[in-house]
Amino acid sequence: VVPYIPQYRDIRRTQNAEGFSTYVCLVLLVANILRILFWFGRRFESPLLWQSIIMIITMLLMLKLCTEVRVSNELNIKRRSFAAADSKDEEIKAPPKRSYLDFDLNYFWHWSKFTDYIQCVLTFTGVTGYITYLWLDSSLFVEMLGFLAVFTEAMLGVPQLYRNHQNRSTEGM
Repeated sequence: VVPYIPQYRDIRRTQNAEGFSTYVCLVLLVANILRILFWFGRRFESPLLWQSIIMIITMLLMLKLCTEVRVSNELNIKRRSFAAADSKDEEIKAPPKRSYLDFDLNYFWHWSKFTDYIQCVLTFTGVTGYITYLWLDSSLFVEMLGFLAVFTEAMLGVPQLYRNHQNRSTEGM
């Protein structure tokens, strides 16, 4: 959690989250939720369990901040475009409302409301929790759950590496 404190403060101070990939939050949320579910099948030390709980809270706080910053920056851009005298700018309208049934992978984890992230995390937790409940007696399933938790966390650097490659910079990391 400690490395995210200066990053959180920097994003809040600069109001710029471009250097931070929110997919890092996704990876850590998935890994720690899976680790907590693994705990129900094979108990491990409680400090590791608390670490997972604290990491989930931290990643939700990072997501909340990044969403607020991104939305406020987008609103500022739209206000400037809307106030312009160009007729093309006057045609800018609010994006069409999306229903749950028209899911588009291009917009996955790029939502403009923090509640969408909460819904996604709760849905993932509910579905994986139910599956874990059904298969808790299977040692193969429990071990696979533990492997997936560790493997997911091992892939943590990939989203940030991709973001740095896109930006051609490590500024804000």
